[in-house]
Amino acid sequence: MRITALDEMAESFGLRVGQGLAEARAICAKLDVLEADPGADRAFLDAIADWCDRYTPLVALDGEDGLMLDVTGCTHLFGGEERLVEDIDRRLTAFGLAVRISVGPTPGCARACSRFGGPQRTSSSEAAAILAPLPVAALRLEPQTVMDLARVGLKTVGDLLAAPRPPITRRFGATPMLRLDQALGREGEPISPRRHLPLLSAERRLAEPIMIQEQVLDLAGRLAAGVKSSLEGRGEGGRLFELLVFRVDGRVFRIEVGASAPLRDPARIRSLFEERLGVLSDELEAGFGFELVRLNVLLSEPFDVHQPALADEQDNREDLVRFLDQVTARLGERALRLPVSLASHWPEKATMHAPATEALKSGDPSSWGRREGATRRVRGLRPLRLLDRPEEVEVMSTVPDGPPASFRWRRVQRRILRAEGPERLAPEWWVDGEDAAPRDYFRIEDTDGQRFWIYREGLYERRTVTPTWFLQGFFA
Repeated sequence: MRITALDEMAESFGLRVGQGLAEARAICAKLDVLEADPGADRAFLDAIADWCDRYTPLVALDGEDGLMLDVTGCTHLFGGEERLVEDIDRRLTAFGLAVRISVGPTPGCARACSRFGGPQRTSSSEAAAILAPLPVAALRLEPQTVMDLARVGLKTVGDLLAAPRPPITRRFGATPMLRLDQALGREGEPISPRRHLPLLSAERRLAEPIMIQEQVLDLAGRLAAGVKSSLEGRGEGGRLFELLVFRVDGRVFRIEVGASAPLRDPARIRSLFEERLGVLSDELEAGFGFELVRLNVLLSEPFDVHQPALADEQDNREDLVRFLDQVTARLGERALRLPVSLASHWPEKATMHAPATEALKSGDPSSWGRREGATRRVRGLRPLRLLDRPEEVEVMSTVPDGPPASFRWRRVQRRILRAEGPERLAPEWWVDGEDAAPRDYFRIEDTDGQRFWIYREGLYERRTVTPTWFLQGFFA
């Protein structure tokens, strides 16, 4: 049992992270110990990261106890860097958190100053002078590398700045000098945000918190009207929208809705969020109210402009799109699923059930029946019902390559009255290999009037493989 975190009072007794619990109790007998919960700590850090989205959408996790915010181009919205730091410090302190904040020209410089006692604000010209007195551990080096550098007298960043580069690189590798160059801005170091950057965004900061769901929806409609002009300028419509609602106590709610076709009508976007909030009304607790609402466009596609009054078929499509969007927003994208054709020879792989919004994206629903009819005319009659996987059956036939005379499936022997076929399907040699066996399909009817679709896999003239029979589906 070792210590993973300490409060200020425990640190005042000389305890340190990594120290054994028995040794710590010997120093302080009244030590109050709680079992570490890394999962809860990570969830809490994620919640703080969500809250920091109010300052910038580029928020990255920095280890297990830190956050990295790229505020480039955002500071003027809060009155400058100094006002931004003051606002973050004041709000997080009000939540009961002790934070150390630093703004620097590079991620490495800001991290070093916040974790090792540097100033809150650092400019590019001051970076070298401010980093010089800090320990080399501030450059995010491995503990073993820090110890090896200390053995040769390189204990601070200033010592590393004054040392010749080639010997350091030969002895300790390229990492120490790379981290130094990144901290000073000589090498680039992009941060990896925890969420994708939205394509478009609009937000409203409220002077007085709101608590009614209808007010949130009204704001969503107004924000949608704000991004409409941007979507029109790009010639696109939104396919995936995200509504962020920031509560006064720091909790952030993320609500996503999707559209089956590119969309930029504010009323339609509002109605989608209304459907979604109708399901999440119990989870969206207002508490002391919401102080910030933001609408993000996460995914967009080209928007086709048309005249609905001159195209009745287009009107029908719009009605279907509206229905699919409302059902999907309320019940989820898997509530409605439709078959979609895939490029495969084998019937069990030729179709899949996809969400209706994705199926609509792949083509016009009004033409699905026509495509299916054309497929049937070319490839022959297909059963209405297919098994999830073909099931092996025992078949008796009068001649080896002829149609079956009877077959046994699930312990029931069936005598065949009529048979049509064979219809041969070639194997997918690029998937199953060049030695894959073809299939000969037969449409058969037993003495009870039930009709089946069975196939023989393999050919009798190939002596290396014995053909096997399978049941694929059933006709009406």
